[in-house]
Amino acid sequence: MPEQPFQPEGAGAVAGSGGTGGALPWATSEAETLESPLSPHPATPEAAPPESPGAKGRPAAASPDRPRSLWSDAWRDLRRNPVFILSTLIIVFLVVISLWPSAIASGSPLKCDLAKAQQGSAPGHPFGYDGQGCDVYTRTVYGARTSVAVGVCATLGVAVLGSVLGALAGFFGGLWDSLLSRVTDVFFAIPVILGGLVLLSVVTANSIWPVIGFIVLLGWPQISRIARGAVITAQQNDYVQAARALGASNSRILLRHIAPNAVAPVIVVATIALGTYIALEATLSYLGVGLKPPSVSWGIDISAASPYIRNAPHALLWPSGALAVTVLAFIMLGDAVRDALDPKLR
Repeated sequence: MPEQPFQPEGAGAVAGSGGTGGALPWATSEAETLESPLSPHPATPEAAPPESPGAKGRPAAASPDRPRSLWSDAWRDLRRNPVFILSTLIIVFLVVISLWPSAIASGSPLKCDLAKAQQGSAPGHPFGYDGQGCDVYTRTVYGARTSVAVGVCATLGVAVLGSVLGALAGFFGGLWDSLLSRVTDVFFAIPVILGGLVLLSVVTANSIWPVIGFIVLLGWPQISRIARGAVITAQQNDYVQAARALGASNSRILLRHIAPNAVAPVIVVATIALGTYIALEATLSYLGVGLKPPSVSWGIDISAASPYIRNAPHALLWPSGALAVTVLAFIMLGDAVRDALDPKLR
């Protein structure tokens, strides 16, 4: 009997025409399935559901995983902080009455009547009169202008001068850093009140600018130390090293990469210091070396009302209360900003 050549089982099934078990139909159907161009591919994505008519023209919702910046996170936290909201409302009110004091006080702060000296509250004069017969309410409202102006201008000067000097010292280092550190140590050794008594006692101009200049002169070392440390920390990050490796100039690295990431501590310290500068101006005016009459200042009113505290305590309490609320509002604002900008406190 001749030997039959070996054939695979599948080939025999395809070649055979009358084999049992339906092998031929199975192979034919499988080949048709593989060769059909209309068969859907397993990796083909499902068709998107039809878009509703109301969704057209509507911006796509932001992805929940989209990264947020430090400032967006800080603003989100500040909006939910009642301390920030309360302090902001107080500060906005102070700014408004500083710009337009006549909106809530119709009289003149320099108009006095000795016949009404040390009298209590009366219709149209809710805070009473001081020792010179001046309206305490009007002088308290107009005193906010001086305090806010001194605080804001001194804070801007201190922040700009201290930030520039501190950033340059922290970025370049070397001799400039050592020199600036020794200079700041000298200024830190000067007592603020004693320095004000010595420097402002020889100034004859009766304006806010000598007081602002004195505060800037003794206030910039603190901001300089903060800015220096922030710049030293920021320039050690990888993105700064990458920018330097790509050939970026020192000015571009400092302004575009380091400054935006080192300005947060400066903002926090400057906001808290603003309230301190307002209190410092009132202290210097109380001691007689800051603003002088006929200027209107809370420190001047507190100094003038101190001898009459038993007979007319209202003349002392109202300007003192306004000063305390103002300083407290700026300090609370600085604390809220610090909590929002510090990632370690989250």
